[in-house]
Amino acid sequence: MKILLTNDDGYNAEGIQLLFDRLNNLGYDAYLVAPDRQRSGASHSITLFQDLIAEKVHNKIYRVSGTPADCVIFATNEIATDFDLVISGINAGQNMGEDIFYSGTVAAATEACFLGIPALAFSMCAYSDITYETGVEVVVQVLEMGIHKQLRKNELHNINIPNIPFEDIKGYKLTNIGERRYKNFMRFTEKNDSRWVYRVGGDAPEWVENASSDFYAVAHDYVSITPLMRKSMCFNDLKKMEEIYKL
Repeated sequence: MKILLTNDDGYNAEGIQLLFDRLNNLGYDAYLVAPDRQRSGASHSITLFQDLIAEKVHNKIYRVSGTPADCVIFATNEIATDFDLVISGINAGQNMGEDIFYSGTVAAATEACFLGIPALAFSMCAYSDITYETGVEVVVQVLEMGIHKQLRKNELHNINIPNIPFEDIKGYKLTNIGERRYKNFMRFTEKNDSRWVYRVGGDAPEWVENASSDFYAVAHDYVSITPLMRKSMCFNDLKKMEEIYKL
């Protein structure tokens, strides 16, 4: 199976490097095409009005001076046109709840979905002392289960992994998108009446209790698998809406 690996943490991030080595050692035909630097929070942006640079770093490893979505576009046009699967990750940090809309990790998988390629996004739910080895084992197990073969058209799976030893994982749960609230979302380094210097990123979020959510599963030591539909459709009663808007 030919697999494209990408991320938003950069081509030399530990999670994607470990996964690249493991998959190729297992006999998968894995390629790594990822940003040349940290691009977390890039969402589904693409680079316009400036040149992009793609460079071959090593055998089957490439870096791109753009966003995660840029990487998928380049890889599927120039590296190979016959990828069987795109895996985005393994990301450093959760991609649960509303964070999926900011996530470059999820966006890379989304771009693959737009191109008609099955896609999975994997994230470790920690920002330090990350047990990437657990994440690698989860990816391998997911591939062995063939979850990617069950994806419907316009569907991808967003998978979040507890930051615990692999043997302590209790199992897998299908989940819904959770709901979280951030506090102290802006960190100021300078602030006066005419100038604000700040960074976005606050305290750990507070999650709304919901037993079907991604957060609840991870908090109870399960791998969360959230199906996402990436082509929004309107199923409203259009005739009724015409009456409302007097069209």
